Amino acid sequence: MTSFRPAPTWLADAVFYQIYPQSFADSDGDGIGDFAGITEHLDHLSWLGVDTVWLNPCFASPFRDAGYDVADYLRVAPRYGSDDDLAKLVDEARRRGIRILLDLVAGHTSIDHPWFRVSANDPDDHRYIWAAEGRPEGFVASPGSRPGAYLPNFFDSQPALNFGYARENPAEPWRLPVDAEGPRANRHALRTIMDHWLGLGLAGFRVDMAASLVKDDPEKAETARIWTELRHWLDTAHPDAVLLAEWGEPEVSIPAGFHADFFLHFGGPTDGLALRSLWSNGEGTVHEDWDPLDCFFDASGKGSPRPFVEAWTRASTAVDGTGGAISLPTANHDFSRLNCGPRTAEQLPAAFAFQLTWPTLPAIYYGDEIGMRYVPGLPDKEGSVLGPRYNRAGSRTPMQWDNTPNAGFSTAPADRLYLPLDPAPDRPNVAAQRADDTSLLHLVRRLTALRRSTPELGSAGSVEVVHLGHPFVYVRGGRYLVVVNPQQREASCSYGPTAHRAVEEQGVRLDGGTITALGFGYGIFDLGG
Repeated sequence: MTSFRPAPTWLADAVFYQIYPQSFADSDGDGIGDFAGITEHLDHLSWLGVDTVWLNPCFASPFRDAGYDVADYLRVAPRYGSDDDLAKLVDEARRRGIRILLDLVAGHTSIDHPWFRVSANDPDDHRYIWAAEGRPEGFVASPGSRPGAYLPNFFDSQPALNFGYARENPAEPWRLPVDAEGPRANRHALRTIMDHWLGLGLAGFRVDMAASLVKDDPEKAETARIWTELRHWLDTAHPDAVLLAEWGEPEVSIPAGFHADFFLHFGGPTDGLALRSLWSNGEGTVHEDWDPLDCFFDASGKGSPRPFVEAWTRASTAVDGTGGAISLPTANHDFSRLNCGPRTAEQLPAAFAFQLTWPTLPAIYYGDEIGMRYVPGLPDKEGSVLGPRYNRAGSRTPMQWDNTPNAGFSTAPADRLYLPLDPAPDRPNVAAQRADDTSLLHLVRRLTALRRSTPELGSAGSVEVVHLGHPFVYVRGGRYLVVVNPQQREASCSYGPTAHRAVEEQGVRLDGGTITALGFGYGIFDLGG
């Protein structure tokens, strides 16, 4: 196994928070969130216990895919402000002990990127993947004077950067080897981009579609080599920086050089089953190819924690000794929020009790800490619609700060907001929940503080599963008993130790060797070991 410099010590206790910048806070009244808006709300993140923020792409872009179509990696998009605004955000965050990560789109650019404009008119340019003649399946016709077609990486407007092919084929001459001139230039470009932003004080990157670089790479071995090369450079040039992977297969990405990888709704041989088996209730963002399943955090009680636990066990065993970490998000910009479809606000505390006590790095998607809901039925916005039941816009609506017009997100007219607000009259907001000690927001804050002050509950603490069902019961660090019952019905199981002290509890009773949890109950108990 390749030896890397140990991960920065701060990563082991990190609490991630994802911000979709155009929807977080609008400081200038144009209806779109910006850097200054984020800066104005850093105290909320600090109070919550967040110490690491990653921002969705904020580079110059035509926004056909919400910024994942980059037109200039070294210039911020004017909609978010200036380089100075970003620098102020980074500095103000640092003063509060918060690190800022950017989103690096490594596998493709926009068709508006100068690289692509040159390539579309120069048959000798190999920064992208071009078939010189015809239009092979999956390719898009050339928009320039260059004949043939190019390979996209996601939407047609996102041409794949050429990192080579793992397997060559004389019948397909566009399959260049990974050490060809074009792929070498792109590897160098990634280093240049990373060096630029890290030199300005950013703490690292979350890497979009990190597994997509080398094509026809069934074991991802060649793609892994690229990230291994970049990690060795990073360890020397920027030893305190981190790389988080949007890969969804920690067993592969972390040995390749990433400091952490997320469980995702896709990725790996099970296509993201681990995460979907927890949260995906068949509403919100649903891919037509997914097999139907009953998720564990559902009132019906039909789901099981087993698929997640088994996936986590395989992944954690594979990365043991690497210094890498696995992150568990509540949601993200591509996937339904926790509060989606039939899941109600009363079911969310148990979900957070689990997410913030399992030995993974927690990643809170903006607004989930107050129970913002996935909003169905929105129009396509910057490429949000991926299928008949898959509209990402519902997870990207404006942050709900208070009960003033536009929920405190913006002073713009409502019809100029980036996306419409949740129309529900009882939509949650930060101000109301800050004023209520019994709110979800206060619970999340207490749980992040408990996690940070209690090593046994962190990512490095041991876990022993006591009952793999309803209720889900496990012991952290040999001392802290966690009980989670996500179903509506009461559930019970036997358990030996009787000496205990409730640290955080709602609807759970330990009595006479039996654990009883009311519907949607949860509890964390100190066993006094």
